[in-house]
Amino acid sequence: MIAGVMAVVLLLAVAAYACGGGTDYGAGFWDLTAGGAARGKRPRRLIDHAMEPVWEVNNVWLIFVLVIMWTGFPVLFQRVFTTMWLPLALAAVGIVLRGAGFALRRPVRRLAGRRLYGAVFAVSSLLTPFFLGAAAGGVASGRATATATASTDAWANPTSLLFGLLAVAATATLGAVFLAADARRFAAPDLDRYFRRRAFGALAAVAVLAAVTLFVTHGDAPHVWHGLTHGVGLVFVVVAVLATLATAWLLTRPSGAWSRVTAVGVVAAAVIAWGMAQRPYLVPTSLTVAEGAGAHTTLRWLGLVTLIAVVLIVPAVAFLYWLDTHGELESLTDADLRRDSP
Repeated sequence: MIAGVMAVVLLLAVAAYACGGGTDYGAGFWDLTAGGAARGKRPRRLIDHAMEPVWEVNNVWLIFVLVIMWTGFPVLFQRVFTTMWLPLALAAVGIVLRGAGFALRRPVRRLAGRRLYGAVFAVSSLLTPFFLGAAAGGVASGRATATATASTDAWANPTSLLFGLLAVAATATLGAVFLAADARRFAAPDLDRYFRRRAFGALAAVAVLAAVTLFVTHGDAPHVWHGLTHGVGLVFVVVAVLATLATAWLLTRPSGAWSRVTAVGVVAAAVIAWGMAQRPYLVPTSLTVAEGAGAHTTLRWLGLVTLIAVVLIVPAVAFLYWLDTHGELESLTDADLRRDSP
C-alpha cells in the first residue's frame, strides 16, 4: 500500500518538474531562436525577467524526484541510472551549464562574453529536456531491465527519441504561453503576438509528435500503448487532448486568460497518462512497484518526510509562482523592454 502511494507521489513530482522546470526550459528554447542581438533583444529581456524569480526554485521538484527514487525505489534508481547513464549524464551537464550561462550572461560587460554565456544557456535549454525525455522513453519502452548493461546506445530507440522530441515541444509550448501572458501584463502587445504565434506552432508540434509517439509505442512499447488506450491512462490522454484544444482556443482570445492553466494541464495530464499506462510496473514489464520499492520502514519515513514537505514547501512554492505570474515581484513596462541593454 505504502509503495503504491509513494509511486503516485513520484509521478506527481515528475509532473511538477515537467511543468515548472519545463516552462523555464521553454523560455530558454525561445531565447535560442530569438535571432541576433538587435532582433532578439526585447524577447530576451522579457525571458530574463520572467525567469529570474523562479528558475532556481523549479529545481526543487527535480531534487524531490531524485530523493524519492533513490530512497523509496532504489532498484528503479539503479536500473535507470545504469542503462540510461549517457542521456542522464548529458542532462545533468546541461542543467549545470544552463544555470551558469543564465547567471553569468547579464553581469558580463563584454559583448562576446554575453553572447557566449547566452549561447550556453540557450543550447542547454534545448538539449536538457531532450535527454531527460529520452531517458524517460527508455524506461517506458522497458529497456531499463536487470540484465541491461551500461551502454551508450540504450536510449537510441524510437520511443526514447520521440519522448525527447515531445519533451522539447512541450517545454516550448509552456514557455511561449507563459511569456505571452507576461507580455500582456507588461503592455507589450507586439511581444504578446510574437509569443502567441510560437505557442501555436509548438502546440501543433506537440499534437503531431504525440500522435506519432502513440503509433510507435504500439510496436516498441506495447504495454504502455495498451495503458494509454485503455482505463485510467486513456482518461488522462483525453484530458490532455481537451487541454490542448482549450489552450489553442484561449490563445485566439484577446485576453488569453487561463491559457497558462490549460497549457500546464496538457503537460501534467500527459505525464500522468504515461505513469498510469505503466501500471503496475515501474519498468514495463520487468519491475513492478512492489519489486522496486525499498524497505517498508524506509517508505514509512519517506512518506512522513513527504507529508512535511507538502505542508511546508508546496504552499511556499505555489505562493512564489502566484506572485511571479501576477507581477508582484518586480514591475516591468514596455519602455523597459525597449530600453537598450547596459
